[in-house]
Amino acid sequence: MSEDKKPLNFIEQIIEEDLANGMSKNDLRFRFPPEPNGYLHIGHTKAIGISFGLGEKYNAPVNLRFDDTNPTKEEQEYVDAIKRDVAWLGYKWDKELYSSDYFQQLYDWAVQMIKDGKAYVDSQTSEEMAEQKGTPTQVGTNSPYRDRSVAENLDLFTRMKNGEFEAGTHVLRAKIDMEDPNMLMRDPIMYRIMFAHHHRTGDAWCIYPMYDWTHGESDYIEQISHSLCSLEFKPHRKLYNWFRDIVHDYSSDTLPLPPKQREFARLNLSYTIMSKRKLLQLVNEGVVKGWDDPRMPTISGLRRRGYTPNALRKFVETAGVAKRDNVIDVSLLEFCIREDLNKTAPRVMAVLDPVKLVITNYPEGKVEWLDAENNPEDAAAGSRKVPFSKELYIEKDDFKEEAGNKFFRLKLGGEVRLKNAYIIKAEHVVKDTNGTITEIHCTYSEDTARRVKGTLHWVSIQHAVKAEVREYDRLFMDEAPDSHQDKDFMAFINPDSLRVIEAYVEPGLIDAKVGNRFQFQRLGYFNVDDDATSENLIFNKTVGLRDTWAKQKTNQNTLKQVQPKPQQQQQSQRKPIDLIKQLGKKYTNLPEAKQQKVKSEILELAEGVSYEDLEPLFGTAVKKVGTRIATALALSVLLKNGLERNEAIDSFITKALEDKNTLLVTEAEAL
Repeated sequence: MSEDKKPLNFIEQIIEEDLANGMSKNDLRFRFPPEPNGYLHIGHTKAIGISFGLGEKYNAPVNLRFDDTNPTKEEQEYVDAIKRDVAWLGYKWDKELYSSDYFQQLYDWAVQMIKDGKAYVDSQTSEEMAEQKGTPTQVGTNSPYRDRSVAENLDLFTRMKNGEFEAGTHVLRAKIDMEDPNMLMRDPIMYRIMFAHHHRTGDAWCIYPMYDWTHGESDYIEQISHSLCSLEFKPHRKLYNWFRDIVHDYSSDTLPLPPKQREFARLNLSYTIMSKRKLLQLVNEGVVKGWDDPRMPTISGLRRRGYTPNALRKFVETAGVAKRDNVIDVSLLEFCIREDLNKTAPRVMAVLDPVKLVITNYPEGKVEWLDAENNPEDAAAGSRKVPFSKELYIEKDDFKEEAGNKFFRLKLGGEVRLKNAYIIKAEHVVKDTNGTITEIHCTYSEDTARRVKGTLHWVSIQHAVKAEVREYDRLFMDEAPDSHQDKDFMAFINPDSLRVIEAYVEPGLIDAKVGNRFQFQRLGYFNVDDDATSENLIFNKTVGLRDTWAKQKTNQNTLKQVQPKPQQQQQSQRKPIDLIKQLGKKYTNLPEAKQQKVKSEILELAEGVSYEDLEPLFGTAVKKVGTRIATALALSVLLKNGLERNEAIDSFITKALEDKNTLLVTEAEAL
């Protein structure tokens, strides 16, 4: 579907209505207003994408404004990190601004409000103010200082600004209504005394404006047309408008456009913490190695782990703009990076858990440099040379002395193809005194035209380069680690979220640069870490080729069903291939986000499917396009697990490529 035919989300509908009602397109201006008290996380990508996306759609300017009103928590480090992250995502802001730029204007407006009887200095303790504010079901009571004279209020506020009072002795409050059902309207605090050094204004101020007073007025000063924020700020809209209308009365001659606040659902992600306070706790307590630790959901962490701007933007686009809070499964994020790297990442060979393989009939000392395709998804990527010799490393899991028919890898007496090389046959093994296999002895055949079911990756021992591989997994083992009232979120830390191993990679990777991304064939996607040097090659695991957590989740749910109903028993007894066919039937009618979820389910189910199960679906009727898509997805898993391509597979792919359905063509191209 082309961009101009996409249905408008509710924010775009609001803007279109405003334009239809007389607003000039030239008056459109948006902003992204982070508080510089931490690094941006994956949740912020939605707010960034919405504001900057609207700027791109309407060719309107977007400001990057830092709401820096709390000097005790804000640092220049966070400002720099935020700018770096927004730019890395591919967005360009019109102006870089700071709420601290407006401290004098905010103060002047506050003085005017005191003169107009709309603000007063309160000298109660914070406990007293909390007590008299009431509850959602009980009205508040007026402060004993609410009726101070204008002269006394002006004097006290001036002396607060001049540093004559200790912190906590006085605050400035708006005079609204202590009986308002919205508790935010019950005389909210506008200024508090804080003797703290500000990262921009230094020690020029010892009173600092509160967020609710600063945020909307900063929007107004910048003439933001639509102030977009997450749903937790919806109760604040009434106060936002109250302050806005007052300052508009003061400045309508020079600042004619009053901004409009509208709220959208924030992005919540399973297995993830979104609170900057809690993320900071992870950093401070050494659970992670910093804000950019690849296990962190920060944009900096995701970038270091190997995520791409395209993947994050696609994720936000797929998640959509909603009015109600929901939780997006982290598997969708992982799907988006797989899809992006599948198209762009060069294929290389690496062995993470090696066992020695000796080709007994290969000439001693001989080395061949064989052609290897860099990326089958990109014809322009070309090829490279990889060395082949008598002694190789393969993955331990790719060999079994005895195995069933569904094991497409190497077993005694069985044959497999070595990727880009020869067909080998396992003849016998060498074991140590503990019975552990130390060598697999094979013979090779130069008849490479023969069809065999399995294909293995490998590296030549003589030429292999040692590399440190950091295998990252999800940081939390619970889907909603901060939602438990009886447990702290730290109780759900995954103790196996990082595994550091010594691996062997093909020699061409010795020149890999920091940030370079690769697909380690049959293993997953990896990138070169920031810590890597020419003497110490380090790779981070970005994501595996398949969602291994989906299978764990399915197993956990199965265990919970102590006494399933007859219908559930029947469902659980159905073969994976039957479930795949069922999921495929309605695939093309699903919304994109649901399609991605179903796609993940099909890929997981395919782990339990044999070629004999799948091959009959190659002849599915053209009109049953959903089943054909499901077949292509399942086939991709079998091929990645080592299934050798044959004429039936090639025929199925060729027919799919000629189909009119773009979804099927896309999956066929991926094969």
